Amino acid sequence: MALRSNPTLRQRRLGAELRRMREQAGLGGSQLARALGINPAHVTQMESGRTGISVERLRTVAALCMCVNEPLIEALAEIITDRGKGVWWEEYRGALSDDFLEVAEVEGYARRLSTYTMAFIPGLLQTNAYAGAVFDRSLTPLPHREVEQRTAFRMRRQEIVRSGATPYSAYVHEAALRMQFSGPAIQAEQLHSLIEDSERPTISIRVVPFDVDALPLNYENFTYAEGPIPELDTVQTDSSVGNVLFDAPAHLARFRSLLARLESAAISEGDSRGFIQSIKKDMESKYA
Repeated sequence: MALRSNPTLRQRRLGAELRRMREQAGLGGSQLARALGINPAHVTQMESGRTGISVERLRTVAALCMCVNEPLIEALAEIITDRGKGVWWEEYRGALSDDFLEVAEVEGYARRLSTYTMAFIPGLLQTNAYAGAVFDRSLTPLPHREVEQRTAFRMRRQEIVRSGATPYSAYVHEAALRMQFSGPAIQAEQLHSLIEDSERPTISIRVVPFDVDALPLNYENFTYAEGPIPELDTVQTDSSVGNVLFDAPAHLARFRSLLARLESAAISEGDSRGFIQSIKKDMESKYA
């Protein structure tokens, strides 16, 4: 079987879970290879997502590793049988960096999404004009055509939450509501859109005001994507060098704790709607 030169995020996650399963059983790669009757290099390739694995072999590996977590095994089997054909973000492969595609992939397979943003409105809720202004202010100036392409990609990502297909909770810091990327008019339009989105039954928007006690956050923006089972949750954070993904149990537990803190710190959905409305009026007064 030919090796994949660029395995998808889900293929790599499947491999990571196989490796985690083996390590929890205290087996080395060579030991598992001997038990399976394959070359040790094949185990390495499976665990890196560079080669596929059948559902039958998955169950054999689980048995050899004494894994009795049937929900996990079934969820991994679903990844194997889902070939991922027809996913919309593949249309952009080669045109945008893998970072963009992986964000869409995380969101596209999530059962529920939660975000926290401090510097800007969450990407899944940005207007076209606001998103374009954000990309236009990239540290490295981008050609106009690339700004348009990135903006169109972001608008396409929004379909999963705007359609109601994926429940979405957004925790937005007051700083993001007041930060202007292209003047008060675009910000006011963005805040108006945020208010409309907050009235959708599957979208929850809650504000974290300035006067809330400091939260223990090392990341200004992150997305928590719930998988079919908690073990397959994923966290995506923004950094100056691109996206960073977390899926280790300890990391997931830490971000679940952060979400619980946000749940306690943020004001209610109704109060948040009124809070956003007041800032919107302030923005409108600047260009009236």
